[in-house]
Amino acid sequence: MNFAIIGATGNVGRKTIEVLEKSKLKIDNLSLVASEKSVGQKLRFKNKDIKVEQLEKYDFSKADITIFAAGSEIAEKWIPRASKKTIVIDNSKHFRMDNEVPLIVAEVNPEDLTNHKNIIANPNCSTIQLMLPLKPLHDKYKIKRVIVSTYQAVSGAGKASVDELFSQTKNYLNKKDIKSENFTKQIAFNLIPHIDSFVEDGYTKEEWKMENETKKILDKNIGLTATCVRVPVKTSHSESVNVEFENEYNLDTAKEILRSAPGCKVVDEHKDGGYITPLEAEEDYLTFISRIRKDHSNKKALNMWVVSDNLLKGAALNTVQIAELLLRKK
Repeated sequence: MNFAIIGATGNVGRKTIEVLEKSKLKIDNLSLVASEKSVGQKLRFKNKDIKVEQLEKYDFSKADITIFAAGSEIAEKWIPRASKKTIVIDNSKHFRMDNEVPLIVAEVNPEDLTNHKNIIANPNCSTIQLMLPLKPLHDKYKIKRVIVSTYQAVSGAGKASVDELFSQTKNYLNKKDIKSENFTKQIAFNLIPHIDSFVEDGYTKEEWKMENETKKILDKNIGLTATCVRVPVKTSHSESVNVEFENEYNLDTAKEILRSAPGCKVVDEHKDGGYITPLEAEEDYLTFISRIRKDHSNKKALNMWVVSDNLLKGAALNTVQIAELLLRKK
């Protein structure tokens, strides 16, 4: 099989190369593609240096599967023409809510791949990690409503945002002036309750995405409300999740369901440090579930804490898993 990565030099592109390196996929040729400013750079894959090619000059027929990790504008412009020559897996938000495009979390709805027309969408990072514990709980108890607050790492906004966190932190500690270029307010030693642009009713696009992607992937009848917050953490998104079921449930059974959930690991000890933090989830393929407990205000509701590396399961890993599903299906 021949593969290609568009946006190979970005955060998600580089992480995708790492995941492909560790995967069981047999890759004969890997094309790495980016904008003109990155042309000529060399990136390592399977003990070989691969030169980055220019998007505008790239021949999409060179790859059987092409992973786009380059943002919505690139996706809108290039994927329609690319999909005539290759199967595209897109990391951007552009095609996610298109009725003709399946929105896939590998462990949750692989059956939806049956209907792809050479374009497959990777969900939002915060949605992906939420779907992993919700799917088996929904199968058993039927979810009525979800309330989620996210604590999202700066790497979700790109390399420049990570650099800004580091530079602001350094300037703060050295009592120097702080400038905010990639965020609406200072991110160092602060929280910003605003991710993506504002839409109707005071919500942001990130919150809108979580609500509507959940309905598309899991069940259109699930109610979900989200508050998405950017936090001064480099990598891994965290989520405080309240799940209300149609009927009362058994807590021990729910915990067993979560322990068996594909792609997940429960770390839930009732003692100091008996839970997972973003730092510990970094570079790990698993999505971690902690602080599982009954909601004392609602007999039908459950609380939990969900943490996952947003560049791995939230992007690169899920993309490669989709490719593996395609090949298995083929």
